[in-house]
Amino acid sequence: MSEQGIESPVLKAIFERRSIRHFEDATVDRDLILQALKAASWAPSGLNNQPWRFALIRDPEVKEKLGALTRYSTILKSAPVLVPVFLDNEASYDRTKDCQAVGSCLQTLLLALHSLGLGAVWIGEILKNKEKVLEILKLPERLELMAVVAVGHPAHKNQTSHRKPIEELIIFDK
Repeated sequence: MSEQGIESPVLKAIFERRSIRHFEDATVDRDLILQALKAASWAPSGLNNQPWRFALIRDPEVKEKLGALTRYSTILKSAPVLVPVFLDNEASYDRTKDCQAVGSCLQTLLLALHSLGLGAVWIGEILKNKEKVLEILKLPERLELMAVVAVGHPAHKNQTSHRKPIEELIIFDK
């Protein structure tokens, strides 16, 4: 039984997943990343347009260049794998819905990585330099950076967190 009193592997993963910012100095099996990306690709999207695209970065020089674009450079440089996630504007039909779909894809990716024993953190602060990310990766302008997910084996486990009581978050219930 989970802390929340419900037997559900999905809810257990949701309640246990944490943002991991410190990683062991160990490689991550590419097949694990591909499994997590496959799961992420099953996130819902309007008209099933699947507007997300992924890059996989393990090269230290590329991680160094991306790290220079954010105040979270230490995280990006120390993570064994970076997964920039993009919105493909050519696949888009409604910007709001497609941004929501990419958000769902990101959450699914984080949960999948957690379920595979990996740790990850969603870095959004780098978006202030999203055009420079495209330049560094030599990607077309139709791709719009939505986040960079730093992935690795967690250096620390059993982190704690808290959330506001659900009663504070419900604004209408009738």
